[in-house]
Amino acid sequence: MFTGIIQGTGRVVRTASSAEGGLELSVDVRELLDSSEPAASFPAHGASICVSGCCLTAARLDPEAGEVGFDVIAETLRCTTLGGLSEGSKVNLEASVQPTTRMDGHIVQGHIEGLGEVLSIETQGQWVARIRPPAGLMPAIVPKGSIAVEGVSLTLAAVDVADGWFEMALIPTTLDLTTLGGLKPGSMVNIETDIMARTAVHWLAHFGPGTSSR
Repeated sequence: MFTGIIQGTGRVVRTASSAEGGLELSVDVRELLDSSEPAASFPAHGASICVSGCCLTAARLDPEAGEVGFDVIAETLRCTTLGGLSEGSKVNLEASVQPTTRMDGHIVQGHIEGLGEVLSIETQGQWVARIRPPAGLMPAIVPKGSIAVEGVSLTLAAVDVADGWFEMALIPTTLDLTTLGGLKPGSMVNIETDIMARTAVHWLAHFGPGTSSR
């Protein structure tokens, strides 16, 4: 589990195709290790790390170089932006939550539900991006609620259910500390809706009043 509070950004060191259509992904995580809260040690083999919103398992470790290797399966490549990464690509990083971790963001599982397309970006006055998510996610996207975009915990600034988009307004600190400042119209982003909203929508759809499953 994660909080959506990015602890550092990393850069892709190398990528290589793996068996069955997967990807071997190596990332420089030294900025993650510089995170001051909690005091970070080098990830253990098998540890969970959120990479631009995707929960991945540390499979190969190179502490001297500050690199962690991940095995990304074909299904993850299909559902996320990870397949578009190449050497030098910048990614958001967050280590998994510990019992003593301060919960500054919201509960993020690292389970990407779909890709959103950046429709527009407004930089006059404040930085605002309008994003179109998959239509099936809209019922769990709540005005002033929480959402994770590229692993970043955000508050929804505006939601238009009829036209199928939401907006996020970012402060300079978020733009400085994450990859979101590099988005452009047409960019694709990883989206995870709030687990509490998603659970409520699922229950009402399948077990609420008037449903046959009840």
